[in-house]
Amino acid sequence: MIHPKVRSRLRSALAASCAILCLAGAAAPAPLAAQEGAAAVQDVTITDVMLPLGGTLLRAPKLTASGTRLSKDELAAILKSDSSEPWEARLARLDAGSLTIPVLSSEHAGPGDDRQTVTYRDVVARDVKAGRVGELTAAGATVSAVTGPNRGYGTYGRVRATDLDLAALNRLYTVPGDGKGPVQKVYGTIQVSDVTYSDARGTTVKIAHLNGRDLGGRQIPDGWNGAFEIVAAGFQGPNDRRTFAASAADLIEATALGSLDMQGLSVSNTDPQGPVLFEIERATYAAGSESGTNLENMTVSRGNLRAHLGRLALSNVSLAPTVEALRKAAAGSENRPGFSDAEMRSLTPALGGMTLTDLSIDLPLDPEQPKAAPQDPRPATRGPAPGRPGSAKPSEGKVAEPKPAEAKAPDAKPGDPLAVTITPPPTRRIALREAALSFGPPQDGVPTASRLTLTGLSLPADLVAGAPIIGALLAYGYRELDLDVVADAALDGKARDLSLRDVTVTGREIGTVRLTGTLGGIGPELFNGTLPAATMLMFSGSAKSLDLTIENAGLFERFLTAQSKDLSLKPDELRKEYVTASLLGVPVILGNTAAAKGIGAAMGQFVMKPGKLVLHAKSKEPAGIGFIDIGAARSPAALLDRLDVEAKAN
Repeated sequence: MIHPKVRSRLRSALAASCAILCLAGAAAPAPLAAQEGAAAVQDVTITDVMLPLGGTLLRAPKLTASGTRLSKDELAAILKSDSSEPWEARLARLDAGSLTIPVLSSEHAGPGDDRQTVTYRDVVARDVKAGRVGELTAAGATVSAVTGPNRGYGTYGRVRATDLDLAALNRLYTVPGDGKGPVQKVYGTIQVSDVTYSDARGTTVKIAHLNGRDLGGRQIPDGWNGAFEIVAAGFQGPNDRRTFAASAADLIEATALGSLDMQGLSVSNTDPQGPVLFEIERATYAAGSESGTNLENMTVSRGNLRAHLGRLALSNVSLAPTVEALRKAAAGSENRPGFSDAEMRSLTPALGGMTLTDLSIDLPLDPEQPKAAPQDPRPATRGPAPGRPGSAKPSEGKVAEPKPAEAKAPDAKPGDPLAVTITPPPTRRIALREAALSFGPPQDGVPTASRLTLTGLSLPADLVAGAPIIGALLAYGYRELDLDVVADAALDGKARDLSLRDVTVTGREIGTVRLTGTLGGIGPELFNGTLPAATMLMFSGSAKSLDLTIENAGLFERFLTAQSKDLSLKPDELRKEYVTASLLGVPVILGNTAAAKGIGAAMGQFVMKPGKLVLHAKSKEPAGIGFIDIGAARSPAALLDRLDVEAKAN
């Protein structure tokens, strides 16, 4: 769900926009052709305008309408706060060449103790005709919230909007509807630049540019003003979760946005454990045939930890499951606060696919390692001589880091006794060239199919030291791991089967492991969170079939070399012992059945000439072998008797 502070900012911003537009549109006279013989075109100025719009109070000390046929009294009457005439009727008969408001303030109360004031400078509306504005601009704005838990202060740069329908805006915010009417476009385009906002918690948000296109919506039962008030209040009285869910669903379904382009987003936080900086160079959203969301050049840094993502793309995102879950909650009889874990999962939007490229994560070798290392031989910047004006005095044992805003000092010359050397702490890098994730339609909040591919995943081998199987690679001489991963699965809720269509891990100079199979007794309830998934899987799951393929690309030779050194044997001597163990020992361990002998023979052939080993196993029972039976089996032979097994090598 939307964070309460974000909801408050969004509602306040929309209310303020409504305020500007209503004041702007309120001074436009009817078409000139319908007013022949009326007063001549003139400039009209009125003062001390005050308009209450729901929970927002608008104040304009001065408003000038240029190129209008209205008199001062007529304009003042239209802007009268207690006028009984609907806004839409007043807007429809007014025209003006331009409207100028030097200072416009929007004061909003709520939710709770929050109080926010937005003050716009040099507001100008141009080409105002019958409730429509060709262009609306503001030189900038300040945002101040001095009371309540969400205290903060911010500024906007230039604001510009085009093709505004003030009557439609008024209908959306104040006139109830059934939520099924046509979409009413309010903005053709809207641009905001240089947005900065800091709150009392030490979080600062900055946006360099924000551009939107074709923003509008449908009328809903509580009106947008009423729905925003309900959602902002959360689960507090007098509303309950049903009212909250209904209003949230109304707003989601009613909002229409053609496209959005945001550039230069940064979020910084002065966390006590270390400052955090999150940045996105550009984020775009497009609806319709070009539906999708793209994020470019994302960076997260905290101390010596840094992560960068070149591009993240989301496709075929749908809020239909979210709306459906909210409607279900709104129609329910429960009046408890909040949503359960299962309900929260059902609120998850549907996602057709996700692609990311060029991911890198730099991890410090030791989080406690100091940032400066004076012994590094590389020259860095040179500071002023001791005792000279402006010389810095860093703490004892530490080296002061230059501030980003300071001018760069001249490079130090070799042998310069005043050179200050700084070494960035050594890091380990995890990198991923590309990843793609796709989903099938969800069932009870769980995708019915999913496919994950990771290409060019590289990481230091010591990062996985101690992990099962892969953790042993460090001992075989691997320092860097270069992996490709594929995981493709489908869930059949009616048959209660999970099909592992392809699970493949490939390592450069290591080899490939590929697994396919079918697991039974698995349904969406496995993910509802009422019991731990591992517990439910153990009691309900079963293995129906399994196909395992292993291809060697250098790992077996490294393993053989390492083992021969530990055992003081030649590699060929150790290979022969492994062949013997495979041919004779494996069948004995597995029960000496025909299937066991086939497995041993295939393993012996693989050891003699490491290439490809294939194992196929299928349960003789249609329902499969239960996981609890596998765990409680007295011997491998007891399981092999319930399987059809085939093994071959090379």
